[in-house]
Amino acid sequence: MTRYLITGAAGFIGFHLASRLLQDGHEVVGFDGMTTYYDVRLKEARVDLLRQHPRFQLVVGMLEDRDALAAAADLAKPDVIVHLAAQAGVRYSIEAPRAYIDSNLVGSWNVLDIAKAVGCKHLMMASTSSVYGANETMPFRELDRADEPLSLYAATKKAMEAMAFSQSHLFGLPMTMFRFFTVYGPWGRPDMALFKFTDAILHDRPIDVYGQGQMARDFTFVEDLVEAIVRLADIVPNEANRVEGVDTLSKVAPFRVVNIAGGSPTPLMDYVGTLEDALGQKAQINLMGMQPGDVQRTFADASLLRALTGYAPDTTVQTGVAAFVRWYHEYHR
Repeated sequence: MTRYLITGAAGFIGFHLASRLLQDGHEVVGFDGMTTYYDVRLKEARVDLLRQHPRFQLVVGMLEDRDALAAAADLAKPDVIVHLAAQAGVRYSIEAPRAYIDSNLVGSWNVLDIAKAVGCKHLMMASTSSVYGANETMPFRELDRADEPLSLYAATKKAMEAMAFSQSHLFGLPMTMFRFFTVYGPWGRPDMALFKFTDAILHDRPIDVYGQGQMARDFTFVEDLVEAIVRLADIVPNEANRVEGVDTLSKVAPFRVVNIAGGSPTPLMDYVGTLEDALGQKAQINLMGMQPGDVQRTFADASLLRALTGYAPDTTVQTGVAAFVRWYHEYHR
């Protein structure tokens, strides 16, 4: 049994990770601000399910509140901290930039500081494929430069990575930084494309498809993402598990960056077509231009993840979208 502290436990990914860890017999303390960025009732429904496990406890507080976060850490006495909480969304970072500074910079600093104080064995932090920004080399490799973020959201995540590296170097705290690629699935966020498209199609509203429908994404099913995180939790960065040729393990810190994705981009219009098949209903499509801060295509190199864990996400878009649609109908019945 391992003791985990998960920030963002009421969120989409945090909920799935906490559920898996509890099913595997671990203890989980969740920390979440229960913010109103999207419908809090969805977060509450996730938490209600987690509370059915006797080894789960939730502390409600904001990342910026160091005392609240420290109280959660005192309760958890964590072996592993998984930092998933963040202000998400590329487009919202243009509308409400301060929320990203407070959560993704100040809040992430508090996580780093507390992880050092409690001496956890492994700190795992969620970054994003958005940090690759204007990089045109495909597929995105962790060793590629990621110095041209196209949104404040991406910039705050890249800054978090840099802060984390410095702390890992200075204090020897083992850290794994994982970069997510367009995660989707049951219990997903209402601001994400799959949820918005499903709701619009079922209510006979048109959907806005940006980039004139020419975009592509390396979609990652949430259960695959969780499987990768669970496997990486046991692989604490050190020289004994260095992978020659593709590893990002630093020579001056127990710090590693890992892409989590299958390395198989799907054109956005194919994604929409898969959703239409799952719903049995055609979409009314508005083709739109590119939005500020967005990128045309994401495509991960998953070589490092495979080398470390023997695994990479492999759920097909057809299977994953169908699972989301089943959940959506059940949740909204």
